[in-house]
Parts: sequence; structure tokens; C-alpha cells
Amino acid sequence: MRHSLKTGVSFGLTSGIITTLGLMIGLHSGTHSKGVVIGGILTIAIADAFSDALGIHISEESENKHDVKEIWEATIFTFFSKFFFSLTFIIPLLLFQLSTAVIVSIVYGLSLLGIFSLYIAREQHIKPWIVAAEHLLIALIVIVMTHYIGDWIGHEI
Repeated sequence: MRHSLKTGVSFGLTSGIITTLGLMIGLHSGTHSKGVVIGGILTIAIADAFSDALGIHISEESENKHDVKEIWEATIFTFFSKFFFSLTFIIPLLLFQLSTAVIVSIVYGLSLLGIFSLYIAREQHIKPWIVAAEHLLIALIVIVMTHYIGDWIGHEI
């Protein structure tokens, strides 16, 4: 797999899952509003996808070892990966009640992250459970923290 594709997809997928889950959990805990959660996801899908794409663009440029085509490919793959994976979290919200949709989204997001972690481990010839545990632990920390922050804000406002 080309470096630019691997960079863009791996970053976009991971950021799309963790950022969107964190936002969903926090907004759900703080507002209990399906509309607010959907609006947050749409905002993440657009604004954060552009932000992440620019971040990858500048990071790749700063390495000073990629040509212009590779840099732009990584930028574009990052944007579309983040945009796509973030938007997929709207599907459970359209199919289920908010609380159920959040649970479905957590299972979906963690499963996708776990599968991708296993792929990375296989590519690097390292123990899959170490990579998966590391990535899933970080995602779970984000989920727990954003839940409590949302809950706290929901009670303070």
C-alpha cells in the first residue's frame, strides 16, 4: 500500500472513530438531544476532516522526504477517510433511539478500531493483542472522560 494512502486512511479512520465517539458521548451525556448529536457529527465530519487533512499535509511537508503528489494524496485521503468514517456514525442515530444509537456506535467504533489494529499488528509482525489493547484503551479513556464531562456540563448549565 502506498505511503500516502496508508497515512491518510489510518489517520482518518482512527481520528474519525475516536473524535466522533468522544463528541457523541459528551453531547449525549450533556444534552440528551439526537439533533444536537447529529449536528455535532456533521460539524466533526466537515471541520475536523479539513483540520486533520491540513495537519497531515503540514506534517508530511515538514518531514521533507515526500514529493508534492504524495503530500496531496495523503491530504486528500485523510480528508475523505475522516469525513466518511465520521458520517457513518449518523446511521445508528437514524435507525435507533438516542441511547441505543450511542451504544451501537460504541460497539461499531471499537470493533472497527480493533479490526484496524489487528491489521496494523499483522503488517508490523507484532503481537496483535498488544496493539489492539493499546488502541482500544485510549478509545475507552476518551469515551469515559467525555461521558463524565458531558454529564458535568449537563448538570451545570
